[in-house]
Amino acid sequence: MTSDIGPTGEAAKLTFSGDASRSLLVVDDDPPFRNRLARAMEKRGFDVVAVDSVAMGIEVAQESAPVFAVVDLRLGDGSGLDVVAALRDARPDSRIVVLTGYGNIATAVAAVKAGAVDYLPKPADADAVEAALLADGRPLPPPPDNPMSADRVRWEHIQRVFEQCDRNVSETARRLKMHRRTLQRILNKHAPRG
Repeated sequence: MTSDIGPTGEAAKLTFSGDASRSLLVVDDDPPFRNRLARAMEKRGFDVVAVDSVAMGIEVAQESAPVFAVVDLRLGDGSGLDVVAALRDARPDSRIVVLTGYGNIATAVAAVKAGAVDYLPKPADADAVEAALLADGRPLPPPPDNPMSADRVRWEHIQRVFEQCDRNVSETARRLKMHRRTLQRILNKHAPRG
């Protein structure tokens, strides 16, 4: 397996060395979030390998087949769903949670169809991730203590479409079926609270 450099400059851990029943693969290309989540999950008793790309995620999945995985949907070199598929092929009983900062119904459905057991918006805290990984089979998780407001969800959706349109206001307005000036006013405001 190839070597990756970790946050402290030493080679990142790429194989599981502890309790095989608590092996956890974290795949996220946001270094501060990935490292913080990895440390938090290690404190909860998981044997964690954290990588930053689809290629590394697939490599670890094929060589080590972890019991648990947390995979970001959008990675620098492709879709996290490719990692989910590789994990499913390597270990059909693995419990996979997909994380994304660009949540919508279509991506949630795609993640579940690919084999994820849950889908969480970023930034997700370690407690929510652990609860999703260890869920006891209930059909729905408990409601969040502090859900996003409808205004915040709308704002997040507009920002996601704006980024997907390469920050082109006219194209974003066309896709959202919104007047260009209305969209510009929304984009010039700060994010709503909650």
